[in-house]
Amino acid sequence: MGASALGSFASTSGGQIAVVRNGGPFDNHRIRQIVNPASSRTYVGLYSSMHNYPAQQRYYTITSVAGEGDRGKVDVVTTPSKDGVSMGIEGTFYFTLNLDHDVLRRFDDKFGTRKFPLASKGGKLYYAWSGDDGWSAFLGAIIRPVIDNDLREQINNFTCADLVSSCALVQMGANQQAGAQTTLNAASSNGNIQAVQNAINKSLATDLNDNLGGPFLENLRFTLARVTLPENVQGAVNSAQAAFARITEAQARVAEAKAEAEANRQRQSGYAQCPACAKIDELKAIPSNVTTYAPGAEVAVTAGK
Repeated sequence: MGASALGSFASTSGGQIAVVRNGGPFDNHRIRQIVNPASSRTYVGLYSSMHNYPAQQRYYTITSVAGEGDRGKVDVVTTPSKDGVSMGIEGTFYFTLNLDHDVLRRFDDKFGTRKFPLASKGGKLYYAWSGDDGWSAFLGAIIRPVIDNDLREQINNFTCADLVSSCALVQMGANQQAGAQTTLNAASSNGNIQAVQNAINKSLATDLNDNLGGPFLENLRFTLARVTLPENVQGAVNSAQAAFARITEAQARVAEAKAEAEANRQRQSGYAQCPACAKIDELKAIPSNVTTYAPGAEVAVTAGK
C-alpha cells in the first residue's frame, strides 16, 4: 500500500516483508528501504509505495481436483514416459522467498516493476506484490514453466511400468507372466517415484536460479503426489486387470477340478482293495430322511424306530 503525507508510517504483518519505493511528484521511484516481517510502525517517507511479499513458506499445487490447485481448475502436467506413454503428474512445490535485503532489492527490481497475467482471472495483469492474486500470477508466469520442464526431463527417464505398475498388464498381456511382472513393479514403482522426486529437487534450485537470474527462492522442495494415465490407457489397464482376474479364477477352478479328480482316484483305489469299505461309505451317504434303502432286488435296509 502507499504512504502519503497523512500516512507516512507503515508496518508489516508476521507473514510479510515489504520493499519500500520512493514516490511523489518530485521524487524518484528507487528502493528506499526494506521493512522486515512483524515490524512496528516505521517511517517510510512521503508518498512512498509498499511492495509486500510473503515472508513465510509458500507452495504451488498442481492437481486434477478442480479448485484445489493454484490455477483454480483441473491442472495436470502431461508428459511422455521413456516408452512414449502420456503420464499425468500432480504434486506440490514448496519454497520460501529469500529475505536477504540485497537479494530482495534485486528481486523487486526484476519482478516487482512489471505485471503478470493470471489465467484464473481471464488473463488480467497483476504485480507480484498485489496480494495472493499477484503472487499467483508471478508463480504461474515465471516459476511454473521451470517446474514443467523439470518434470518432463525426469519422467522421460522412466517407463510407464516403472511409475505405474499396472502398465505391465497392458504392455505384456493379461497372463501369468504379466501378473508376476506387475507384482515386481509394484514394489519398485514407489521407489522410482521417490527417485523422480529427488531428481527434481536437485535440479529445481539450479534451474530456478538460472531462469530467474538469482537465488530469489530458498528451501525448495517438490512432492510428487500422483502419477496418472490417460483415459484410453487407463481403460486398457482396467480391461487387462479384469481379464487377468478371470484367468486367475479359471486357473483356480482347474486346480480344484484336478484335486477333486485325484481324490476320487485315491478313493476308488481304496475301494478296490476294500469292497466292504465302499458299502460302508455308501450307507453313510444315505440321507437321514430316507427310511428304506433297496440297492438290489434281494436287499433292503430299513431304519430302526
